Amino acid sequence: MDTFARFLFEFMSVFFNGVITIFKGLIDGVIQMFNISEYAYLIQLYKNDLKVSEWVLVILAVIVIGVLLGLILLLLYFAIRKYLKFRKTLVEQESMLDEIAQLNNQVAQLVQEKEKILAMKVSQLGLKPDSSTEVLEEEEPEKDENADLENADDANIRFSKLHAIDLEYKDYKVQVYNNTFTLEELVELFRNFAASKLKLYYTTNMIRLFISALSATKLVILQGISGTGKTSLAYAWGKFIKKDAIIASVQPSWRDRTELFGYFNEFTKKFNETEVLKKMYEAGYNDDVYVTVLDEMNIARVEYYFAEMLSILEMPTRDEWIIELVPSVWDTDPKKLIDGKLKIPGNMWYIGTINNDDSTFAVTDKVYDRAMPIDINDKGQVFEPIDTEAMNINSSYLEGLFKQAKEKHPLSSEMAKKIDEMDDYVIKHFRIAFGNRIVKQLKDFVATYVECGGREVDGVDYYIARKILRKFEQLNLAYIRDELDGFIEFLDKSFGKENFNECKEYLLRLKKMV
Repeated sequence: MDTFARFLFEFMSVFFNGVITIFKGLIDGVIQMFNISEYAYLIQLYKNDLKVSEWVLVILAVIVIGVLLGLILLLLYFAIRKYLKFRKTLVEQESMLDEIAQLNNQVAQLVQEKEKILAMKVSQLGLKPDSSTEVLEEEEPEKDENADLENADDANIRFSKLHAIDLEYKDYKVQVYNNTFTLEELVELFRNFAASKLKLYYTTNMIRLFISALSATKLVILQGISGTGKTSLAYAWGKFIKKDAIIASVQPSWRDRTELFGYFNEFTKKFNETEVLKKMYEAGYNDDVYVTVLDEMNIARVEYYFAEMLSILEMPTRDEWIIELVPSVWDTDPKKLIDGKLKIPGNMWYIGTINNDDSTFAVTDKVYDRAMPIDINDKGQVFEPIDTEAMNINSSYLEGLFKQAKEKHPLSSEMAKKIDEMDDYVIKHFRIAFGNRIVKQLKDFVATYVECGGREVDGVDYYIARKILRKFEQLNLAYIRDELDGFIEFLDKSFGKENFNECKEYLLRLKKMV
């Protein structure tokens, strides 16, 4: 046995001595590579025999060796760093898994506690929760919806704010205010109210543009430099119609529609309702005019959080203005929430304010084509207003005035012909065409603008400058610079040198940008 033990020791030593020799050789090799004294000794040994030209080669050899040694050290550094980072990630993952396990245990405990509480409630009703019982069906009495609203258990209500509105409006009858004003009178009433009550001064034409924009689309964009009264105009309109505007301050983090409507919390089983959703729901109960203000709407990408609304408001009939809030139905859901879907009210307008600076996103064509932009770059001049009180306005009456204006002031055949000629000119020289949506909006906007006391040519001028010429900014301005002069001459010839000043000024500003 002693002979075998000696044999085994010597036999295994052959292998392990080889392993030791490998590691020893690696260590000796590394020590040899970084043996600075050896390099210095060789230089000292040969220095007297080297010529001047050979010293240049010596220096190059020293540099090469230095670079190689540096690269080896750098590789070792990154290898160690990567290993430590990998190790840290593993530790964090293990820690996270432990935390998830703890949370799962807590959830299991909460579920058990919930089951115990439910069992206690069932026991109080005289039933046995752990045994099956037969319940005889009895004829149910006729339901009283208002009674159900009042007696609903808060624990089973997921739309608390909307439920409160149902209770508030359970006996409500739509108010008719017997409005008699015209659109031209409305412009002066609103302008005088803003000045006399709020000390906000706007020109008659600015208010005329604002009212006309409301008739053309549900989304109005007030844009311009900061401090010119964009938000104040929307705020003043809410005060004037006795329905304060809902100010939704857009945040950079807004990414989807939940920022506007809210979302269902799976943990609490409650729907987190926003003030915008609350006012939308309330608007469905009456015929008043409502306004939602998206303040600094381009501080986040508009097409992210407002995309669904843009599509809905494009639907041809208001019966299709429906948005799904929840996929399931509860018995305690709000009365106007049908199958988890809410009808977007036709008596609410959306007004966005935009600051054009480096801290905001550019508004895309998808948004601009569906909205009506109004530039507010000048502060209104102070004037002596007529003291005017706020007034209730029926949305149906206001929209009736818009409809009458469109029937009363259709686009003149002469103007329509000139617009078609301009369309052909723009297509030929700038490769930009008018869409059907833009043409319809133009007709609605201009008709209301005329009814509000403005001239047809001025309404067309403003609309084209804001909706058509704005697209020129996407072109290579240096390439079309000379074409702009020709376009200005075309406008002078077609509409007269004294007209279309908005378009001409815009084109001249584009030339200066080159």
